[in-house]
Amino acid sequence: MKNVSLKNIQKDIVSGIIVALVSIPISMGYSQIAGLPAVYGLYCSILPVLIYGFVTSSPQFVFGVDATPAALVGGTLATLGIVSGSEEAKAVVPAITLVAALWLLLFFFIKAGRIVNYISTPVMGGFISGIGVTIILMQAAKLFGGNAGTGEAIQLVMHIAGEFDSFNLLSAVLGIGTVVIILVAKKLIPKFPMSVLLMVLGALATEILHIDRFGVKLLPHVDKGLPGFSLPDMSVVFKNPSEIILLGLSVAGVVMAQTLLATNNYANKYGYKVSNNREILAYAAANAASAVIGGCPLNGSVSRTGIADQFGCKSQVMSITASLAMLLIVLFGTPVLEYLPVPILTGIVVAALIGITEFGLAVKLWKTDHTEFAIFVGAFLGVLLFGTIYGVVIGVILSFIAVIVKAVEPPRAFLGVIPGQEGFYSLNRYSNVKKIKGVVIYRFNGALFFANINTFIDDIEKNLDDNTKWVIVDAGGVGSIDVTAVDRLMALYKVLEKKGIRFYITEHEHTLNDQLRELGAGEFVEKGVVRRTIPLALRDAGLDRPYPVEEEEEQAVSGEVHEDNERLAEIEWAFGADADEWLEKMAAEMADEIGSVKKDEKNVIVDAEKHAAWGRIGLFDENELLERLEMHLFDDKKYPNLDIDDIEKRIDERRVVVEKKLAQINPDAIQMLKEHRKQILDRMKLHNPYAYEHMMEQKKKHYEHLKKKDPELAQKLKNFYNLSDDDK
Repeated sequence: MKNVSLKNIQKDIVSGIIVALVSIPISMGYSQIAGLPAVYGLYCSILPVLIYGFVTSSPQFVFGVDATPAALVGGTLATLGIVSGSEEAKAVVPAITLVAALWLLLFFFIKAGRIVNYISTPVMGGFISGIGVTIILMQAAKLFGGNAGTGEAIQLVMHIAGEFDSFNLLSAVLGIGTVVIILVAKKLIPKFPMSVLLMVLGALATEILHIDRFGVKLLPHVDKGLPGFSLPDMSVVFKNPSEIILLGLSVAGVVMAQTLLATNNYANKYGYKVSNNREILAYAAANAASAVIGGCPLNGSVSRTGIADQFGCKSQVMSITASLAMLLIVLFGTPVLEYLPVPILTGIVVAALIGITEFGLAVKLWKTDHTEFAIFVGAFLGVLLFGTIYGVVIGVILSFIAVIVKAVEPPRAFLGVIPGQEGFYSLNRYSNVKKIKGVVIYRFNGALFFANINTFIDDIEKNLDDNTKWVIVDAGGVGSIDVTAVDRLMALYKVLEKKGIRFYITEHEHTLNDQLRELGAGEFVEKGVVRRTIPLALRDAGLDRPYPVEEEEEQAVSGEVHEDNERLAEIEWAFGADADEWLEKMAAEMADEIGSVKKDEKNVIVDAEKHAAWGRIGLFDENELLERLEMHLFDDKKYPNLDIDDIEKRIDERRVVVEKKLAQINPDAIQMLKEHRKQILDRMKLHNPYAYEHMMEQKKKHYEHLKKKDPELAQKLKNFYNLSDDDK
């Protein structure tokens, strides 16, 4: 209730009223499936929902009569030979509900909600989508005049096919039309209460047009009044103890798993926290209240939560409003219920369920991680084909398999250096990284243990050649090691030693050294195999900066590929293969920023860079960026009012600043900049001669102007470009 505010309370109240109205057909239908008269569905939507609203830690989840527990109870009654709706059923069902509440209370005490910590986002997404599709299939036949079904996907599809004997065209138009209208309205006018309007129009159609005469089903008659309060007769439990106690456990497990997963899914979506243990207490309390009024087990409702979410629900004022609205309906409004068309109410539910499915997440996972996509599909199909509990179990098993796979195949890379820059870089990530002569540098990110030590050793052995003299392991990501891995490392060390190859382990925390000593590899510490950093290991190997690198033959590549091979440092680190495209985008953003400047600003180049999406970038990247910016700004059609001479001067002044700073940090980089500049000009001359000639013409004018007004800057630029007097 802590999210209650004057700003949102109106939406919470409206959401509660809508939830109450939509709950009428859902609760009545599932109450009958559970073996009770339909009116008990309304009774269970008053006191239990009120109690849940005050106990839960979720600000927006809806609790009530729902499909899975109802189907479990109804199926057990049939097995026991108890007639649905009979006096015997009215005695047994509340007893089952109380047993489920007691199991939930036990779950609360043992803090069973921790299970959710082991369920990943793909499992949650697949689980919620599976539930959504299952309930859609349960309700689908009601859209065209049939009855709701129970069971899993295959049974439900067969049920829908069988219900086509009851097909009613007007019902189908109303039901399917309701779904389409709500989905379109959600896109065009998301804040408009279309569901309410459609219910009102449906009631008016019954009153004025008498659509029930054309075969459209309406809600059944419900007597006014409230239920009595009494403890369930628990003697019925002792008549069939195993069936009822195990059923209560199954129901409690379903309620906990399904509702906790769905609740946490909404919490993750909107960035708030829920207390899993307190949620279980809320489920236990609500089900105990249901048992006292003779009701069936209750569960979190994904469909009604989706509806509440559509109307902007932010607090459990929604549940309180829904329970009070249902109380008024039971006391005074039951005659009105008989005017509500079932297809329209079903259409509202189906539209809400379509909204809660997470197939967008599945598409994202397919593009980024096929393993997690498989987990999503496994959880989805598990729920759809085998039911809620099996879906969760399948999803959790797949999650643990994924953890094992990622532990066995952690991120790893072989490293080299970029001449003129500090640090060590992935040979596969950066186009201009060079391998140090005679050195294999291997980075391994993950705990080193029995399941992945073979991967570790195989990677190293496959990258050895006749010239290898040193192997250096960057173990910065290795937090722990087990005895199997230590034994294999010792064996690798001995093999490399016989080949005359020196072995080092570097960059790790000191605790790894302690583990090595404890597990019998103290020799690594005593003989200097472990080194604090890669440069210190290289120094021990007799290699100092600048490190000797292996030269690679130049390959003829197209202009487009060559663009991707530029020395993009941080931008390449961030964007990988998209670095060139992104830097071009940034240059265009800066050009637009500069082109819109009306006043002559001193720091126009730097300011434009700050306003770009990435912000300020490194010096080497900035040199590349200035070249691209120059090409963009020479577009007379796009920036006709721009003072090109002034901007050109500012770009060249900025180049001098960049050169000076780079020279202070790393003198080796200056020659690289000169070579890089020549590559860009040659490429531009080849692929865009018009732009090249235009730019060079501007530069000649600028250079002649500089020789008169600022000869020092002119000479610096001449030296920077390494040009002759004829080249200017």
